[in-house]
Amino acid sequence: MRSFFVIASLSLLTIDAAAQQNNPGSNHANRFEELSYLLPTPNEYRTASGAPGPRYWQQRADYDIAVELDEPNNILRGGETISYYNNSPNPLSYIWLQIDENYHNPTSGNNLTGTNRIEGEMTDAKLSNLEPARKLEGYGINITKCTDGLNRNLSYTINQTMMRVDLPTPLQAGQRFSLKLEWNFKIPDKLTRYGRGGYEHFAEDNNNLYSIGQFYPRLAVYSDFQGWQTLQFTGGAEFALTFGNFKVRITVPSDHIIAATGECQNYKSVLTPAQYSRWQQAQTAKAPVEVVTLDEALAASRTKATTKETWVYEAQNVRDFAFNASRRLVWDAMSANIEGRKVMCMSYYGKEAYPIYRRYSTKVVAHTLDVYSRHTIPYPYPVAISVEAAIGMEYPMLAMNFGRAEPDGTYSEAVKNGAIGVIIHEVGHNFFPMIVNSDERQWWWMDEGLNSFVQFLTEQELDPNFPSRRGPAHLITDYMRLPKDKLEPIMTKGDAVSNVGSNAYAKAATGLNLLRETILGRKLFDFAFKEYSRRWAFRHPTAADFFRTMEDASGTDLDWFWRGWFFGTQPVDISLDSVKWFKLDNGNFAQQYPAVPFEPTYKIRNRQDSLQQLVTTDTSLQDFYYRNRQAAANPTAAQRGRGGADMLRDTENLAKWADKNYYQLTFSNRGGMIMPLVIEWTFKDGTKQVEYIPAEIWRLNENEVTKVFIKEKEVTAVRLDPYKETADINEENGMWPIRDLPTRLELFKTAPAGARGASTGGNPMQRAQQQPR
Repeated sequence: MRSFFVIASLSLLTIDAAAQQNNPGSNHANRFEELSYLLPTPNEYRTASGAPGPRYWQQRADYDIAVELDEPNNILRGGETISYYNNSPNPLSYIWLQIDENYHNPTSGNNLTGTNRIEGEMTDAKLSNLEPARKLEGYGINITKCTDGLNRNLSYTINQTMMRVDLPTPLQAGQRFSLKLEWNFKIPDKLTRYGRGGYEHFAEDNNNLYSIGQFYPRLAVYSDFQGWQTLQFTGGAEFALTFGNFKVRITVPSDHIIAATGECQNYKSVLTPAQYSRWQQAQTAKAPVEVVTLDEALAASRTKATTKETWVYEAQNVRDFAFNASRRLVWDAMSANIEGRKVMCMSYYGKEAYPIYRRYSTKVVAHTLDVYSRHTIPYPYPVAISVEAAIGMEYPMLAMNFGRAEPDGTYSEAVKNGAIGVIIHEVGHNFFPMIVNSDERQWWWMDEGLNSFVQFLTEQELDPNFPSRRGPAHLITDYMRLPKDKLEPIMTKGDAVSNVGSNAYAKAATGLNLLRETILGRKLFDFAFKEYSRRWAFRHPTAADFFRTMEDASGTDLDWFWRGWFFGTQPVDISLDSVKWFKLDNGNFAQQYPAVPFEPTYKIRNRQDSLQQLVTTDTSLQDFYYRNRQAAANPTAAQRGRGGADMLRDTENLAKWADKNYYQLTFSNRGGMIMPLVIEWTFKDGTKQVEYIPAEIWRLNENEVTKVFIKEKEVTAVRLDPYKETADINEENGMWPIRDLPTRLELFKTAPAGARGASTGGNPMQRAQQQPR
């Protein structure tokens, strides 16, 4: 129960005995106990500090790939030679590869385990979705060759989206194995059979935009902490892969433009002389130069070449490769200096996205690299690309994004901000997980949460009014208010996370922002976060490595935070239960703060009944105190029974303390998740003060704490979490005086259907252009 604000007198006493600590209670220790029993034991591969150990190792896989696009039939055919290096201390009798394209195979588990129900009105499309496998006949990858380097056939087994290749003899530590594969698959419509890769068809010019990712058999991770990572790709949680070097040849119709991981080795032979000249100009340009212009893209989309060209790409020390291809792409580029290194920032987009992407995309790419490099490690690659492809997905040096204008070239601010946000997010994924190579199928948040956090920093450095959706604490409170059975720990395994956006993205990003702004402060946090990025760049970190590094580099015990925010589901709800005001009694307390006069009912009725008290009829009972009521009203400390004769009024120090105001505040932890106390004081003169009390105040009692604050001025209001930085789900119980706050209600129109990130249904820019001038 919340108590009313009171003022009470306080006597200043001298105490001969040593001051004693209050006993705050026995309800403690659970939330502050060591986290170590939940984390793997440190060893020579991964140390207790969170750094790689002296015997840390990881595998390597180099790829030589050749693919050809059969545009009329939407088929991709390819072959690859993989050089696999066993840097582990263990002999390997088989190797595992990821074949994510089998996500579209009708027999894969993801097409059988989805849940659904009959709705009141069923359409043909809804009925078809009841059995996804019916729509996938003919899809999935076909392996047509699997041999060693000497072209000897190898035995292999396909388990949904994983492929095991049995080696003729164990691959010993330090040895290399050469594997040759040939394969093909039918390219799916990515807007109806989502699985990361596919094509989007544009009926108006009868052309496709191909987004080809996760398309070739790729080595799974074999690591010190889990052996082979064989978790299936079900269309949600993405992948961890082995670093290596790539050489890729992509054969497409000669009028196609390609965006891909790495650096193209033969631009001069695949571009027109004018395009190649503009590419050379872009090498030193500080603003985007159209290498392929809008007019050229429109002209190319009206005809289809019958000849083919092969684009050659190379990429060093990357974990994957992907590409986009279409004849309808505009391509712009400029050079950016990122931490002293030249990086070519580029964007590819169709006419639908031209009004947004031509103005913003490439500059946002450069801005993203700049901010991320300052908060993590300098961007190490020579290229960074943004492609408008109607989806959001990331690969090394290549980000696929969305964001399209109306047919008349106008767009809403929401669509523009959505495009900018997804460009930052997907380009930012170059750092997490393409460089800091975490595994989303085990810890979704280590990829999406860390990236969403730095995305928030990047958005705010772009525009202080940018409407960031993830990071600020107050934006996570609606999720944290959900019933307990709707919440899950951030540490939930990969595809078992039901509410990925709110949990793995938003709550994890919010947690890092809480650490940076409220718990550690920017200086400690930024050093520790950068140290984690430096330690684990081009390596395979685990969650324990992150937790331990953040504590080691910040010098702060954060076990309570990891336990509550990452391993738990309890929300923050800290209540300000009572505010009591004390003033030292300087002898005239009653005159300064007179009590409201009243006469008790019993006295009134005794007088009305003419009741005679004995003391008035027998005057012999009237002693000194009867005749000196003021003396009885001001007893000494000894007479009050506060310690006996060893406590006397301290008149010598009274002047030093008499004018101060003492506020005793009691807080209760109603949500369960502890958090620092952020207290805003409003004084009688209108000024304010914000005070931060570390979360360790809850160490000895996790349910309730009481603390006294000494203020020079009188307080008129107290408020918890004034900047909404602790994700407290109940603002009302953190205020004195108590205020009832209305619940926000908004009225919306039903938006017309459209592609993701497309501007539809009109917008203020369009209406402004329609106004007569």
